[in-house]
Amino acid sequence: MNEIVVGMGEALWDVLPEGKKIGGAPANFAYHVSQFGLPSCVVSAIGDDALGKEIIENFTSKGLDQLIAEVPYPTGTVQVEIDQTGIPLYDIKESVAWDNIPYTEHLDALAKRTKAVCFGSLAQRNVVSRETINHFLDTMPKDDDSLIVFDVNLRQGFYNKEILCKSMQNCNILKINDEELITVSRMFGYPGIDLQDKCWILLGKYNLKMLILTCGINGSYVFTPGNVSFQPTPKVEVADTVGAGDSFTAAFIASILKGKSVTEAHTIAVKTSAFVCTQKGAMPILPPEYTA
Repeated sequence: MNEIVVGMGEALWDVLPEGKKIGGAPANFAYHVSQFGLPSCVVSAIGDDALGKEIIENFTSKGLDQLIAEVPYPTGTVQVEIDQTGIPLYDIKESVAWDNIPYTEHLDALAKRTKAVCFGSLAQRNVVSRETINHFLDTMPKDDDSLIVFDVNLRQGFYNKEILCKSMQNCNILKINDEELITVSRMFGYPGIDLQDKCWILLGKYNLKMLILTCGINGSYVFTPGNVSFQPTPKVEVADTVGAGDSFTAAFIASILKGKSVTEAHTIAVKTSAFVCTQKGAMPILPPEYTA
């Protein structure tokens, strides 16, 4: 049965001012999906080093299933500085393990059982992982209810128009924030008086099931053909925003897969993301009432 929810791409250490915390958008996504009671798996690569072994131990302790290859590159790290408003600033190291995720028989078998997958642009900065991601997407069952989520994450110039275009063609759900939408619109030359116009253009051009637009403190939108859901952002005391967007995506996709409506899923996603903002790091334990 194609029942697994997969987060695919970077697994790494966020080196924060108070110490290192495990991170990477796909790992954050898969972890939070698992908290909603759905079978999930993180796909990535680590090095033959202490940091890599610690990632495996960490995921195992969280009960998170993993298909993580060991490759002859160092385990990924990101230097994270938090500004005065709690916004993270990233220095993402290059030529690391998650840039070189191999396509294996085990990964091929996983793809054939995958119900939903979330992938981003960052893990496609190197050709090896990019080809692995595209092969995985090609191998997934193409059921009407399969969810292929492209979570745009424009970091340090690790993206280009070709990668973004192909990824939007490959997905049926696009997740993007307001700053990324402005950058993408400039790259593609999309017209539009405001951000909502640009979202409608993308939804139609790429024949998407949904487009999720997050606007920080200014709320979030979910566009579906002919409809839009808006939710304000709750006011909370922010510890940091690391992983908040990934928890939003995970909560939304998990809720849709559990049969919730778009509006219900959107509400749950907003609450989940707001809670994660009140916690340090990307993978806090969610309150049971959020994941019921």
